[in-house]
Amino acid sequence: QSLKNILHKFTTKDSTEYDDKEEPLTLCIAINYGGRDDILQATRKMAQMVARGEMSLCDIDDDTLSNFLSTGVAGVPDPDLVIRTGGERRLSNFLIWNCAYSELYFTDSLWPDFDENELDLAIDWYQNRARRFGG
Repeated sequence: QSLKNILHKFTTKDSTEYDDKEEPLTLCIAINYGGRDDILQATRKMAQMVARGEMSLCDIDDDTLSNFLSTGVAGVPDPDLVIRTGGERRLSNFLIWNCAYSELYFTDSLWPDFDENELDLAIDWYQNRARRFGG
């Protein structure tokens, strides 16, 4: 089965198919996205609101900034797992604010070759991680 078919099956799962412990999967593929630019745009919007008196500097915290990012506006949760293909060992400006507590999985497999087996390896790796969210 192709990865496209597998992801389609995950993302089209009817909400009635989830049990009480499951949450729907959010798949996010970013094309022409820049994390730094996203932070910059959010910061500018907040600064404009402060300048107009619609917001106070004291109102700005982690949650406020998160909500002004394109992902916050769209209601996209922070990723639990980021899979980086192609042998690169960096985020490359991808969701740099949102990935603060994400698990980062790196594979040498190129994106076009990333298949069901590669996805299984990533998920197995993730399931064996001890999640820590700072302190």
